[in-house]
Amino acid sequence: MIELFLQPETWFIFATLFTLEIVLGVDNVVFISVLCERLPEHQRKFARNLGIALAVIARIGLVFSISWVMSLTQPLLSLGEFAFTGRELIMIAGGAFLLAKSLKELWIWLTASDTAHASKVRASITLILLQIVAVDAVFSMDSVITAVGLTDDVPVMVAAILSSAVVMVLCAEKINDAVMRYPGLKTLALLFLVLLGVMLMAEGFAIHFNKGYVYFAMAFGLVMECCHIKLNSKINTPAIKPIQPRPAPAQY
Repeated sequence: MIELFLQPETWFIFATLFTLEIVLGVDNVVFISVLCERLPEHQRKFARNLGIALAVIARIGLVFSISWVMSLTQPLLSLGEFAFTGRELIMIAGGAFLLAKSLKELWIWLTASDTAHASKVRASITLILLQIVAVDAVFSMDSVITAVGLTDDVPVMVAAILSSAVVMVLCAEKINDAVMRYPGLKTLALLFLVLLGVMLMAEGFAIHFNKGYVYFAMAFGLVMECCHIKLNSKINTPAIKPIQPRPAPAQY
């Protein structure tokens, strides 16, 4: 195994997989942050880190089940002239779940008052974790298939997944705080999840488009929201009045 990581091409493949996992990890952290908001505050950090850990375990399990994952690319269900593979069915179901969940959270966020939102029944931590693992498995399907296309070396795939998981754990709290602190960022995050649900369903129906445009649009929206936050902080910061010199005492 040591000889494997001494080869330059191994590090190139590792860097590629690590980048893919980081992009996937950001999606997961955003989704996890939205879900964990329904938990009591003292449970959120624990649930967030445990959710990331379970998502990593599920992803590694998919890597070790490569033969099963690749069998999902074979036609499984036919409806007239259309044939759906197992992967496509998972994409459609997972995308529909993510879309419905994101739209529900977005509707509550935009319409409910703070008091009504706080009075909602808290979800159980078990239900939250099950949703995290289920959605992560759908997210991971494409990345695992891509990884298999790049290399057959399982240790390289596992190393990339574990390395990205460490980065996500270190950054998860900051991402979560930013999403929850600024209403515009939370709205953008929910819209991003809605868009991801649509993308997954489109992939399931064999409608392929360049994801780079989608990520560019979301990055542009993020930059705009950051500028909006900076402008608001500038407007709300009270101006410091210059100290007026005291009038000179009258001369008699």
